[in-house]
Amino acid sequence: MSANYTKLPAVLLLADGTVFHGKAAGKIGTTTGEICFNTGMTGYQEVFTDPSYFGQIMVTTNTHIGNYGVATEETESGDIKIAGLVCKNFNIPFSRKKADQTIQDYFQDENLVGISDVDTRELVRHIRDKGAMNAIISSEILDIDELKAKLAEVPSMDGLELSSQVSTKEPYFVGDKDAKVKVAVLDLGVKKNILRNFSERGVYAKVFPAKTSFEEMEKWSPNGYFISNGPGDPAAMPYAVETVKEILDSDKPMFGICLGHQLLALANGVGTVKMFNGHRGLNHPVKNIIKNQCEVTSQNHGFGVVADDIKKSDKVEITHVNLNDNSIEGIRVKGKNAFSVQYHPESSPGPHDSRYLFDDFIAML
Repeated sequence: MSANYTKLPAVLLLADGTVFHGKAAGKIGTTTGEICFNTGMTGYQEVFTDPSYFGQIMVTTNTHIGNYGVATEETESGDIKIAGLVCKNFNIPFSRKKADQTIQDYFQDENLVGISDVDTRELVRHIRDKGAMNAIISSEILDIDELKAKLAEVPSMDGLELSSQVSTKEPYFVGDKDAKVKVAVLDLGVKKNILRNFSERGVYAKVFPAKTSFEEMEKWSPNGYFISNGPGDPAAMPYAVETVKEILDSDKPMFGICLGHQLLALANGVGTVKMFNGHRGLNHPVKNIIKNQCEVTSQNHGFGVVADDIKKSDKVEITHVNLNDNSIEGIRVKGKNAFSVQYHPESSPGPHDSRYLFDDFIAML
C-alpha cells in the first residue's frame, strides 16, 4: 500500500506563484509553512525532528531520502517537527539492518505531508534567488487557485513566536543526580544531543519550559544556565530576553546555541534580522577568531544577529565568523562568563569540530 501512495499526484506552490508538480510522499493531505533547504548529505531523520525547523517546509538537496530507513533512537525530539518535505527521490525500500521502518510508514504515523519527484536543484536555485517564502504542498487539492487562497492565509515567519509551542510542558531531569555540576536548561526547542553532550560531561541538567522565570529556575540552585536552540523570530520573545538579562545580572555562567545566541545578543542591545535564506547544512566553515582556528559546522537558522550593532557595542565582542558570508557566528559578553554561538556544536548530524564549546562551558562552571 505504501508504494501506491507515491504514485498519486501532488503540487507545491510558492508564495510568488511558482508551481512544481510531483508525487505524494507520506500522508495524503495539505500542509503549509516557510520553505527552506538543507544541504546535508545525511542525517535526514535528525533534521526532521529538530524543533528549530517547526513551521518550515524542508527541501532536501541530497538526491535520495529514505534510502537508509528510520531508526527509533535517531531523533532529536519526540516527533517530526518540520511542516512538510520536498525531495527528489523518496525511497521507500531501505537497506540498513538497524532501521525499524520505512520513511513512508514513518511519515504516515507522524501525519507528515510531502512531495517527491521534484527538480530540487531548480527549486533551491529559485529560493536562493528569491529568498525564503511561504509555500503549500497538497496531494488532495490540485486546483492552483484554491491553493493560492489557502496559502494567502499563512502568517510570515517574521514576527512569529514558536518556542513555547515546542518546549517541554513540565520540567524534567537529564544526567546523574549525584553529579557535581548542575545546569538549568531553558528549553526553547532543545535537541536531545545537546542534553546528551552535557550528561556525557558529568552534568546534571534540569530542563525548564520556555516561559519559566529566572526566579523559578534559580530555586534549583544551578551552577550555570544554558539557553537552547529553537524556532521562530527571536525579536518576538521579550519574555526570554528578560530571562537572559536576569541571568546575566546574576553573574552565573551562561551558554547559548542558535536561538540562545540571538537572545543573548538582544539582551545586550544587539539587534536580530531575518536572513534572505538562512544557513542550513553540515559543512559551513566558521573561524574562531580568538584561537585563530577554523571548524566545519552544522547549522540551522533563518535569523541572525546584526553585525554592525556588535561592532558598535561596548558590551559584547565577536568570537566566531562565517567564512562564506562573514555573518556573526559567536559572541561573548565582556566581563561576564557568558557566550554563545549561532551554529550547532552538538552537530548530530554533522562534524564534531565544535564540541570543545561544551568543554569551555564546563570549565567556566
